[in-house]
Amino acid sequence: MNRRTLMTCLTTWALAPKSHAATEAKMNEFSALTDAQWRARLTAPQYQVLRQQGTERAFTSALNAEKRAGTYHCAGCQAALFNSAMKFESGTGWPSFHSALPGVLDTRTDFKAVYPRTEYHCLGCGGHQGHVFNDGPPPNRKRYCNNGVALTFVPV
Repeated sequence: MNRRTLMTCLTTWALAPKSHAATEAKMNEFSALTDAQWRARLTAPQYQVLRQQGTERAFTSALNAEKRAGTYHCAGCQAALFNSAMKFESGTGWPSFHSALPGVLDTRTDFKAVYPRTEYHCLGCGGHQGHVFNDGPPPNRKRYCNNGVALTFVPV
């Protein structure tokens, strides 16, 4: 890492919003759940991703190969996040979407990989879904790289 990259990372971190008021304001009854209640409600892999911002191993989710028409919901609160028309094959090993349904996600900057990335969360329960990158298909060039374990699929 050179000095310019380090300074960019530090500046981005320093200027990143520290309050997540948008997420907190829109959370419903799920915000009152205790950690023990979340653990009882979710499988161990779902808990690790949704509540601890983990990442599942690439190419392990059955949803990566899902081709049917339907809607992808948050596994934590069942809020609809994506529809099947938004999904595309990214080759990354995780379900990927070029856009999300309006008003269902909140983003924040994370530095877990040293450099800044944009992670996104379900507004319904605050559950971590994945990261959004600027290398997707036209027209918006977005790739919402989602952990399959953080989703449930409801076919049409």
